[in-house]
Amino acid sequence: MDDYRKTMEEQIIESYKRDEEMMILVFAQWCVNNGFDPQALYLQAYPEQEDNAALGRALALTVPKEEAGNISSDTVLGVLSLYGNDDLAFVVTEALAAKSAKPGTGD
Repeated sequence: MDDYRKTMEEQIIESYKRDEEMMILVFAQWCVNNGFDPQALYLQAYPEQEDNAALGRALALTVPKEEAGNISSDTVLGVLSLYGNDDLAFVVTEALAAKSAKPGTGD
């Protein structure tokens, strides 16, 4: 039973890691789509994670805005909240507010 439990725990952890990487990819692509620097926003939220490997992998998978599907701001904020990335969600919210305060911009 211990082997089974250990295997299940490992599978759950791997599934969470894959889902977390997908969340980071959604964030990174949303940034690209909206003219934000994903690394800069991430560092504002998590300055101690300058060399985040998952963010680096996500950035390698992003595509130009013209090739990407739309990701709404509500979607990215919801995904970030789902994974407890409240600091990053706050930075995203601030970036959106700053962008919408500029004339001729918005979501």
